[in-house]
Amino acid sequence: MSNPIEVRWHARGGQGAVTASKLLAMSAFAEGKYVQAFPEYGSERTGAPIQAFTRLDDCEIKIHSQITNPDVVLVLDSTLLDAVDVTAGIKDNGIVLVNSDKSAADIKKKLGVSQKVYVIDANKISLDELGRVIPNTPMIGALVKATGALNKDKLIDTFKQSFGKKFSASVLKGNVKAISRAYGEVTSA
Repeated sequence: MSNPIEVRWHARGGQGAVTASKLLAMSAFAEGKYVQAFPEYGSERTGAPIQAFTRLDDCEIKIHSQITNPDVVLVLDSTLLDAVDVTAGIKDNGIVLVNSDKSAADIKKKLGVSQKVYVIDANKISLDELGRVIPNTPMIGALVKATGALNKDKLIDTFKQSFGKKFSASVLKGNVKAISRAYGEVTSA
């Protein structure tokens, strides 16, 4: 993908989209990029639809608004596909990445888009690696693979540095495994 890269995250409150948006920005910053990461909340309650935004660029970012024409759309909860127009404004050469156990071809057909669609079962990966459903870190691993925008090892290093004191060693290790596993398992149509 070319710079700048604008990412719009669709999730439900409590799924970690805001944290993931910030982690993506921190990782890009560690690679020398200019970044922005910010949320948009509606009713601010667990389970309510939310959006988060991330901008990455090699040059200073002078725009300070929501992302209405994203290069990448990430959907952390596939039930939002029936509730929100997640592909609104996506660029013609954009990418849609959905957390789903369905095939990329099925999701592409459901969305009716011409853009490349990627899927990863981030719920299963997080359940396997963390013991609970928190799809944000697997989604970042899949995003890095789908876009090639960042280095996976730098992402993992940034994650460890940012959350090493917050999480136990086992939670940290589980998230690292989730990122790596999603990086290897993401599929497209």
